[in-house]
Formats: sequence, C-alpha cells, structure tokens
Amino acid sequence: MEELIGRLVADLGIERAAAEKAVGIILDFLSKEAPADKIKPFLAHLPGAETLMQQAAAEDGGGMGGIMGAGMRMMAAGLSMSEVQDVTRLFIAYAREKVGEAEVAEIVAAIPGLAQFV
Repeated sequence: MEELIGRLVADLGIERAAAEKAVGIILDFLSKEAPADKIKPFLAHLPGAETLMQQAAAEDGGGMGGIMGAGMRMMAAGLSMSEVQDVTRLFIAYAREKVGEAEVAEIVAAIPGLAQFV
C-alpha cells in the first residue's frame, strides 16, 4: 500500500496521514460491502491492506454506512469532496493494476451504486 499512498501524496497533493486514512476507509468499506469470496483474494494482492483496513475499522465511530458513510468519513479525515472522488478513482486504478481488471470489475458490480463513483 506504500506505493499507492505515495501516488496519492504526489499526484493529488494530500497529506500522507489523510491518504492512509482514506485508503483504509475505502478498504473497510469494501470489506463490509463486497462479497466475502471476492474481497479476500482482492486483499491478498494488496500487501499492507489489512493493516490500513483494521485501523479504519477501529476508528469508524458507528456513523452512516455504505458509500455515503465512506465519503463522509474521508471528508472528516480532511479531504474535500473532489479529493474523495480523486482518491477513489486512483485507488480503483491502482487495484486494477495490482489485482486485475476482471476482479475489480466483479467487486464494483457486486456493490450496488458503486459503479457511478468509479
């Protein structure tokens, strides 16, 4: 995940701590919303994902769930709405590189409403 965090900092100009939280929140969201049989192999291709995901889950606070909840959590971590969208798009592009186009497409298709954000 270090490579992705580095890209977010360099390409989007966001702070490292915010990038780490945002990636953790996305991973936490995916782990809750994607089918278990699809997310486990997905995470296995992303070294460091489990740690960021667990940190985000521990900081959840029990607010709104789903896509909107993930976006609100990222904004609470210091990102603007446009930065949330940029981080999400860059995360998906990175996942396609590391996991595979078909595997990412299956996860996106399995989560209602996610396709419109990526």
